[in-house]
Amino acid sequence: MLYIDRLYKNYGTHQAVKGLSLHIPKGDLFGFVGPNGAGKTTTIRIVCGLLKETSGQIVIDGMSLKKQPNEVKRCIGYVPDFFGVYDNFRVSEYMEFYASLYSISAKEAAALTTDLLELVNLSDKRDEYVDSLSRGMKQRLCVARALLHDPRLLVLDEPSSGLDPRARVEMKELLMNLRSMGKTIIISSHILSELSEMCTSIGIMDQGQLVAVGKIEDILKTGSENSSVILEITKDRERAISIIRQIADIEVESVMEHQIKIKHPGDDEKMNRFLIELLQQGVVLDGYHRQQDNLEQMFMQLTGNSEESV
Repeated sequence: MLYIDRLYKNYGTHQAVKGLSLHIPKGDLFGFVGPNGAGKTTTIRIVCGLLKETSGQIVIDGMSLKKQPNEVKRCIGYVPDFFGVYDNFRVSEYMEFYASLYSISAKEAAALTTDLLELVNLSDKRDEYVDSLSRGMKQRLCVARALLHDPRLLVLDEPSSGLDPRARVEMKELLMNLRSMGKTIIISSHILSELSEMCTSIGIMDQGQLVAVGKIEDILKTGSENSSVILEITKDRERAISIIRQIADIEVESVMEHQIKIKHPGDDEKMNRFLIELLQQGVVLDGYHRQQDNLEQMFMQLTGNSEESV
């Protein structure tokens, strides 16, 4: 569905996006994560045709954004991270106004409004003024508006920002429902626990570059090779610590009453060789286990030295 090839965006001498390449297949629910200023919003705005790239290629559903900008924009639904103010619009009027911008007839707009408000659970709000809605309702209304022209790609920039827990759950359920309907969805978010629950794959961005991309379980599996290991040792702990510190590439992170936490940069085969060496030197080992990383821990490992970007 979406191909990005060597995308760059410069602001003077500053590079906000640095050679980003990415493929998101049709029907994917892709989570785009990174610290503030990592370049996520810049990338999203370029993909949606709202910002001009410095160089690079973007192809959406087989169409080049550079060569067919109008056709590409017609297949994208965009939900920004802010809603705007519509003091004098009722919910139904808001939907019908945007339908007119897509040259949708009044009769069809009325039918679409009914269907889409039901989809986002706002049917009972159709005669309310937009400005009277809660932030969560406004976000769901914005999703309904973005679906008016039946886009194949839906792009949401921080849709859960500022929402209370109930509204975040409602937004998550809506996005998963849309994916089940065949939509390809890109969502930028800082709420990593939500992304891990609903996304099929993620990309972690830092300082204008993708530092990890793929299915969440694969990213976590890769990171686990550099995760901490807990050694269960109840006898001769000080001697064990001394032996561990003599082994190359092994760092003792912390010591507890019956546990030693180490940083072991290696796969299972290297871990097995390390354990055999401990046993050969007389260390009595009661057990061990790797400390399981979650998405938040992996995020911190990969973006720990980030600086503000755009």
